[in-house]
Amino acid sequence: MTREDPFCAEGSACFRIGTDPQGNAYIAIAGAEDTYLADSREALRAMILDIKAGKADHLL
Repeated sequence: MTREDPFCAEGSACFRIGTDPQGNAYIAIAGAEDTYLADSREALRAMILDIKAGKADHLL
């Protein structure tokens, strides 16, 4: 699995995103990478695009 550097916001948890050669994507809290959410790269891409489009703004 290849992991990106953690994405961190001030005062909150840091998340790490990773992918593998089989087309899977992983999201975990930095420091707890053994516990992760896994789905397809397409699902990760859709989630990121939806977040960028503001579909999760109500959670902020």
